[in-house]
Amino acid sequence: MGHGGYSSHDHTLRATAAGYFDKSAAEVFVKRALANAMSPKGLKIRESRDGADHPESIAIIIGLDVTGSMHQVPHELVKNGLPNIMDRIFKEGVKDPQILFLGIGDHKCDDSPLQVSQFESSDELLDKWLTSVYLEGGGGGNGGESYMLAWYLAANHTAIDCQEKRGRKGLLFTIGDEPIHTGISKESLDAILGPGEHKNYTSAELLKEAQEKYHVYHIHIKETMTGSLRSTVDGWKDLLGENVIAVDSHRDVPKVIAEKILSAQGHHHIVADAHKQQKILL
Repeated sequence: MGHGGYSSHDHTLRATAAGYFDKSAAEVFVKRALANAMSPKGLKIRESRDGADHPESIAIIIGLDVTGSMHQVPHELVKNGLPNIMDRIFKEGVKDPQILFLGIGDHKCDDSPLQVSQFESSDELLDKWLTSVYLEGGGGGNGGESYMLAWYLAANHTAIDCQEKRGRKGLLFTIGDEPIHTGISKESLDAILGPGEHKNYTSAELLKEAQEKYHVYHIHIKETMTGSLRSTVDGWKDLLGENVIAVDSHRDVPKVIAEKILSAQGHHHIVADAHKQQKILL
């Protein structure tokens, strides 16, 4: 996947016609159940491959928390966030991004804790997949969400040319306001993906596997959280260290993603000052 190019102008025309700037998240993301195309059942592989349009593809996974408190993040992305990311990285010479969206919920209580798009590059297809995400609005008061499903998917169900051909890792972002569950069982993976050669995993084990192919980040949103910031962020830091970025608002997410993409591609001089500002201060 990943053919075609991205035009912020075309996105804006489409978003305006569809009313994305005026409608609420519930009106934009109208799916009332998981779309078959986003279902992980029987999933084999998602590919980010080089081609004529994108000879040096860069695999980027954006995992969106679709529980009740986090709907403003995909809403921001479909309005202004995604074109802002693309314009920023294009300006600095990063021309071949291929983005895959995930919807992530809570495997302990949600019907659709994992949703998976394809890697795409064109504005039309990225908008299509992003607005196909089902905002289930679930989650529960059980002390976490299943962000580790993004790591499992990345490690076991993606094939990316940037890493296989050029030895350059892709980028994986999860975005949310909760702690992460400590692990997931074989039975839960069977229920989500269909029967397979699954086993019990800790989240730390899945992170290590994902890091073989991806630079892994978590963006923690402060504005919607209800628990202790210190305990939540400390738990994330135990796993990811400085790759946890705490932001005040969901509107900060596109800037963080763009800066991390540029940094991974060697544009350290551009993001050095911003990186200092992103360090978590509690």
